[in-house]
Amino acid sequence: MINIVLPVDFGDKTDQLVDGAIDFAKKMNAKINLIHVAPTDIGFAIGDMGYQYFPEVEENEIREELVLLNKINQKILSHDLDCEHILKQGIAKDIILEYADTKSADFIVMGSHGRSGIYDVFVGSLTKGITKSSKIPVLVLPIHD
Repeated sequence: MINIVLPVDFGDKTDQLVDGAIDFAKKMNAKINLIHVAPTDIGFAIGDMGYQYFPEVEENEIREELVLLNKINQKILSHDLDCEHILKQGIAKDIILEYADTKSADFIVMGSHGRSGIYDVFVGSLTKGITKSSKIPVLVLPIHD
C-alpha cells in the first residue's frame, strides 16, 4: 500500500489541503498518515520576571490540538481511506521528515499559499524546506483564497 504523510497546522486553509489529500489518496489507493507538529514553546510567556512556563497552558493547547486532529482523522476515515494520526512537538521540518521515514512514506502532501520573496525571508516556508530536504516526492497542492 502507498503511504502518504499529511502534515496539518489547523490554519484556515487546512480543509482545502485535507480535501486535496483525500482526492490524491483515493486515486493512489493510499493510506494517509496525518501529523501535526506543535511548537516546543507552548506554555512559555515573557513577563516582569522573565520567561515563565505554565504547564497547564501547554496541556490545554495540546488537548485542543488533539481534538482537531481527531476530527480530521474522522473526516478521512469517512471517505473509506485508511488513516492514522499523531501529534508531536519539535521543529516541524525535522519531525515531518523523520515521521515520513518511519512510515516508509511514498509521498508527503503539503499546501502552498503561493507566497514568496520577502514573506519567506521573515516567516520561512515549511513547504519549501520539506521540498528541499525530502528524499521522497512532495506533492504541493496550491491553496488559494
